[in-house]
Amino acid sequence: MLDPDVVIEIDHATVTRDRTALVRDVSWRVELDERWVVIGPNGAGKTTLVNLAAARLYPSRGTVHVLGEKLGRVNINELRTRLGVTTAALSIPPEETARDAVLTASWSVVGRFRESYDAVDESRASALLAQFGVGALADRLYGTLSEGERKRVQIARALMTDPELLLLDEPAAGLDLGAREDLVRRLAELAADPDAPAIVLVTHHVEEIPPGFTHALLMRDGGIVAQGLLRDTMTSENLSKTFDLPLELSYQDGRFTARGV
Repeated sequence: MLDPDVVIEIDHATVTRDRTALVRDVSWRVELDERWVVIGPNGAGKTTLVNLAAARLYPSRGTVHVLGEKLGRVNINELRTRLGVTTAALSIPPEETARDAVLTASWSVVGRFRESYDAVDESRASALLAQFGVGALADRLYGTLSEGERKRVQIARALMTDPELLLLDEPAAGLDLGAREDLVRRLAELAADPDAPAIVLVTHHVEEIPPGFTHALLMRDGGIVAQGLLRDTMTSENLSKTFDLPLELSYQDGRFTARGV
């Protein structure tokens, strides 16, 4: 019987497409109170790994349990209602208001149609938008928002159903410095909340790791270079292996920086 505190249990999973292994023999375990960063270069397999955890992919070999349910033996639609996911693949209609972009997560749809919402749903959507600094933009059309504002709306949407697991696939991609730092600060606040779900954040950049994250998994070429507690795993040596480049890693005031040497 699986430990109820384990939200992701991946055991020797391989995902193969067109004879290419996108992830190879990966084992990974995430528990309820953990905040993980998954880091690596393009093509490392990060998004594939998160898609396994989001029940959007099945392994070609190995097993995947998410929230205690084994992929292949569970109603995927029901399982997905327990997950919060942000991804570039999510296409929110530009004519949707920011409030409705969050609200429609209650019905697991994108684009408001004939579904109805009660006052509790409306209140939660407004509170989440405010939590991520876009409360004043609730009535703005999604298509008029900046990239940074859209990313914050997407995270609010991912939290709308009070998920047990939050998966953030490169939420800071494409943001300018100011927008990135604002997002990192808000994610640090979320990570510090004891009532927040387990969090997995995918990124290319160590500078995007928010304070308060507890664990790291480093990937290259579909495999795992290192994983474990953040400060033990995020080392110059492991980062250099991950990016196949000599790198020097620094840590100050809860934040990492890296540069070539």
